[in-house]
Amino acid sequence: MPDLLPPQRRRSLWPVFVLPVLVVVAALAWSAFWFYAASQVDQTVDVWRAREAKAGRIYDCANRSVAGFPFRLEVTCNDASVTLVSQTARGSAAPPVTARLDKILVVSQIYTPNLLIAEFTAPATLAVRGEPAASMRMNWRTARSSIAGLPGVPQRIALVFDDPTLDRLDGAMAVPLARASHVELHGRLIDDAAADRPVIETALELADASIQDVHPLLARPFDATVQARLSGLKDFSPKPWPDRFRELQAADGRIEIEQSRIQQGDLLAIAAGSLGLSPNGRLNGELQMTVAGIETVISALGIEKMLEEGVPQATLDRVVPGVKAQDVNNLLGSLDRMIPGLGKVVRQNASAGVAAGVNSLGTPAELEGKRARSFPLRFVDGAVFLGPIKVGEIPPLF
Repeated sequence: MPDLLPPQRRRSLWPVFVLPVLVVVAALAWSAFWFYAASQVDQTVDVWRAREAKAGRIYDCANRSVAGFPFRLEVTCNDASVTLVSQTARGSAAPPVTARLDKILVVSQIYTPNLLIAEFTAPATLAVRGEPAASMRMNWRTARSSIAGLPGVPQRIALVFDDPTLDRLDGAMAVPLARASHVELHGRLIDDAAADRPVIETALELADASIQDVHPLLARPFDATVQARLSGLKDFSPKPWPDRFRELQAADGRIEIEQSRIQQGDLLAIAAGSLGLSPNGRLNGELQMTVAGIETVISALGIEKMLEEGVPQATLDRVVPGVKAQDVNNLLGSLDRMIPGLGKVVRQNASAGVAAGVNSLGTPAELEGKRARSFPLRFVDGAVFLGPIKVGEIPPLF
């Protein structure tokens, strides 16, 4: 009976090996692709460095390595540096400035090669050629950036710092220049803008920030948010910043401040308006401001101390241009000679009078439930005016 059973067909074994073979082939192909992509990093970076060098921005890396196999590329640059040549209004007359950074790590996923994410390791130092040591040092807890749209024109850029600090180095002593608990800067190309007239939308956020040696108002901690649009660009080809600003001025480029908010203690201000560049490379334009707590601005200008110690002409030029220091000092001295102590009374009450004068500017308003005033903040060839009072001077951009 058993002899009558049909012989069993031998099952083929080759399908059992198909899947493993396909996996091995795919792994080999993926590995070849990864190593090819890694081999192109140096070439891509060198092409980009050559383009930037023509614009006066010379990037260098003492030690560069590539890792991240199998699903991403991690490019590490140790002892990174950038030397800036002719990037300020002085042009070639200004000595080159070199910034050095401990380490930069740039990461790109293989399946999203047009998105780069970077982390920066502190500290960064700034040195002017010809000086024996670095002049500034920047530190931070974390620093990150992301760029989308490469290798073409970047479509979106973000830069984030936590606890950044900037110090001026005076020998072994570090003199604070700027502080913040958080800084964010975002930029993106507007999708519906014409290709030959790109428009950039930007957003800046500062938390618990302070800046020394610029203006008394900036020395105390403040929070700020600014949203703006930049128009007037023609292309994104590498070029020195002064040349870029000249092109913006020639094209009547504008910075449209769509929304901004600053809070500093009891002072709260919002502003919007349009700024451009004068033929001298300085800011021109006007922002319409609404301010609550304007009296704290007057106090921050230090008018009481200025009057008590005598009024230098440079200070008057900054605060009330056109008034002569000698006339003010002579007047206060004459008051003291006529009635001893009268000059002191005038000094002590001067800030209240100036505050009342500034409060009379513009029109009454309400800001976040507080009484406020609305008035223009004017930029006239770099000079900044709060009503008729000059409160600052912005250096030229070219």
